Amino acid sequence: MSEYIFKLPDIGEGIAEAEIVSWHVAVGDSVSEDQPLVDMMTDKATVEIESPVSGRIVRLAGEPGEQVAIGAPLVVVEVAGEVVSSAAPEEPAREPEQPVATEPPAPVIEAPPAEAVPASVGPADKALPEQSKSPSVLASPAVRARAKDLQIDLAQVKAVEGRIRHSDLDAYMLYNSGQGYRPASRTGRVDEAIKVIGLRRRIADNMAASKRHIPHFTYVEEIDVTALETLRAQLNAARGERPKLTILPFLITAIGRMIPRFPMMNARFDDEAGVVTRHGSIHMGIATQTDGGLMVPVVRDAQDRNIWQLAAEVARVAEAARNGKATSEELSGSTLTITSLGTLGGIATTPVINRPEVAIIGPNKIVERPMFVPDGLGGERVEKRMLMNLSISCDHRVVDGWDAASFVQALKQALEAPASLLV
Repeated sequence: MSEYIFKLPDIGEGIAEAEIVSWHVAVGDSVSEDQPLVDMMTDKATVEIESPVSGRIVRLAGEPGEQVAIGAPLVVVEVAGEVVSSAAPEEPAREPEQPVATEPPAPVIEAPPAEAVPASVGPADKALPEQSKSPSVLASPAVRARAKDLQIDLAQVKAVEGRIRHSDLDAYMLYNSGQGYRPASRTGRVDEAIKVIGLRRRIADNMAASKRHIPHFTYVEEIDVTALETLRAQLNAARGERPKLTILPFLITAIGRMIPRFPMMNARFDDEAGVVTRHGSIHMGIATQTDGGLMVPVVRDAQDRNIWQLAAEVARVAEAARNGKATSEELSGSTLTITSLGTLGGIATTPVINRPEVAIIGPNKIVERPMFVPDGLGGERVEKRMLMNLSISCDHRVVDGWDAASFVQALKQALEAPASLLV
């Protein structure tokens, strides 16, 4: 037997290090070639790293939340055959602490005695049956972590859409509650400390930087979307194999029509260089809630797509983000972002700008209210109408309040006469 030192491979251009998000294996586990080992996060995407060999895990390079340099030892696997290394076979395999290039190696976790619980594995891991840790079960790192905390065997959970989600865990717990199921860690009211790592830490850092550097202001306007909702219902009724239309494709189309009049809204501000870049193409960011947290996949060249094409692309990139399959290109380069909570949209929102963009748009919940409308005889009558507030937050360093208000009023005019969006 000998040890194979698997070093973190180059997982992206310009990437110097990556953060450990979640281990799929523990010290002492047996692994096979191509079996998932760990989820690693860069500043662009989360990447699943697979084992290049079969053997037994001897050491792991750190715990979730720690950074590992590209080329530094990631996993040491006990294998049959000669001592080898994934990056430099001529190096002594038992010296994983030797520096690689100019980056220091990540700390390693020594294998414990066979009868002890591995140092990187908590009590919940020890209680879980082995098949719970099987990478053949499709689930995000957040779902795996929750299942481990609840001591739920993922192999016993039915996945409605082929990939286990939080809703599947909820259904499993509800179904089993009548059979005396109770998670060991939920026997009473206890405090729970959750380490902020991975995507959640990236979101925290980005949001803090946005609020720290950008003087936000928010403008909200009410829009009568009665005609738009009628048109949308008619188009959906005859859509055939085409995707179902939400309000987003109409809003994106309206934005595409108005940006030539308000080019500063589709811009990015490099505050260090003091340069604002007005973009000719609209690369629309779609704020999407995932199991791991908020992500912003991008619909590129949105101004060149029709309503149906926008609906299909919005659905595609959002689903790719939720399933963890979005590429780094699909998660970067947005020039303007839309954030929508759908039916949970509320009366109004004050969204945080996706830095270095200068604006973010938030459609809110559609509600029915009585309104005074012309009766055609020179008077007015009360009529039930469908209304929606539209919020926009802007970077006051480069966007004036008058410009933001004028832009939203132009969107209001377009959305209240939606037939023009189809021309």
